[in-house]
Amino acid sequence: MIPSFTERFNAGFNQGPMNVAIVGTGYVGLVAGTCFAEMGNDVVCVDIDEQKVEALSRGRVPIYEPDLGACLVRNLRERRLRFTTELDDAIVHGDIIFLALPTPPGEDGEADVSRVLSVAGEIAEALSGDYCIVVTKSTVPVGTTDAVRRLMEGHGLVAGKDFDVVSNPEFLREGAAVGDFMKPERVILGTSSERAAARMRQLYEPFVRQGNPILVMDERSAELTKYAANAFLAMRISFMNEMSTLCDRVGADIDRVRIGIGSDSRIGKQFLYAGIGFGGSCFPKDVRALQHTAAAHDCEFRILEAVQTINESQRALLAERVSEYFGGRLDGLVVAVWGLAFKPNTDDVREAPSHVVIRLLLSAGAEVTAYDPQAIETSRAVFGDRVNFASGAYDALHRADALVICTEWPEFRRPNFSRIRELLRQPVIFDGRNLYNARRMADAGFDYFSIGRPRYAPRTD
Repeated sequence: MIPSFTERFNAGFNQGPMNVAIVGTGYVGLVAGTCFAEMGNDVVCVDIDEQKVEALSRGRVPIYEPDLGACLVRNLRERRLRFTTELDDAIVHGDIIFLALPTPPGEDGEADVSRVLSVAGEIAEALSGDYCIVVTKSTVPVGTTDAVRRLMEGHGLVAGKDFDVVSNPEFLREGAAVGDFMKPERVILGTSSERAAARMRQLYEPFVRQGNPILVMDERSAELTKYAANAFLAMRISFMNEMSTLCDRVGADIDRVRIGIGSDSRIGKQFLYAGIGFGGSCFPKDVRALQHTAAAHDCEFRILEAVQTINESQRALLAERVSEYFGGRLDGLVVAVWGLAFKPNTDDVREAPSHVVIRLLLSAGAEVTAYDPQAIETSRAVFGDRVNFASGAYDALHRADALVICTEWPEFRRPNFSRIRELLRQPVIFDGRNLYNARRMADAGFDYFSIGRPRYAPRTD
């Protein structure tokens, strides 16, 4: 008797580890490969960078991400994870092959999927006759998964070979990526193949044992879901930053407004913090890419243009306030900057608001001394010797005329304010993340500027 689909589906959970290949060991590929191995699967990761592959094989992680290094070393030791420069090796190994390749934006915001398509063509040449699933894990424009399938189906050597192509967008937060992958809020699978959906469910079932959903939908909806999620979160940030400007004008407090609206269950509490804008590798790129997709289909996505415009102006806000405070003359002044990464718990400085602030300060003639717990080297690669990099938070304050806070690292939340006052030439702080109580800062004698909150005159006694 032939088993039913449900019987075959349920039986799949007892088949043991799966053979997984990850093409690309960037942020997404490295986290995905390590976490799949952590769940007991046999994983091969491939990358063209020989030095990177050698370092990873020795357990050296090229990025800062909490828990990733220990997890990688553990799975190397258990021989569930290995790295190679040979794509054919990964293809032969993988029953499921993930494409986690860069899709950088062009000048018009369109994501460049050339590497994804190029590798898909190489996979088509190397496939054996056994069933295989090729998964687009990279953030790709709508229609890319269909394009990969057409490319592979049209390839001369793929005739008679058995494969499916699936969209499986990632939803990882830098600084919490391992936890996000191991316990995802949801898994999105874009496929019209029941067979592929069953196999992908089998792979992801151990990650959602607490009951979070695996959502199966068409490929284009899956691709668009990733862009829609990031664009919506970026919109919330820009909305709150616009509200902070209004709070400044009318004398309201953005923190109280945030608490007031966040208590509404229809709105929720997340992504309602005012600050100096969003950065990183996802939000800016994905907002632009979604806007490009809309324009390509004659859809005027007006709210996205506003999101970008607000964010650009917000990232320049602190530098403008520093300039205003010092009467537009920054020549000869030293400004200390705390925080370089675009967010805490990462060394990623791509599109970082801090870098916008620093460039504006430098162009106005200021000398900048900066500190970050993890992002000094990634920032040094950008600024070179134009910025002085300190070895500690308080070291950055020596000779400084003002302190600018750009990233809300935990160690900045409760500093020694007496020591700060002693080290600064002038007790003035520009806080781009609203870390401190404005009235208490004034009572402590600081000239304290934050985002969207009332400013109090500092005590002078």
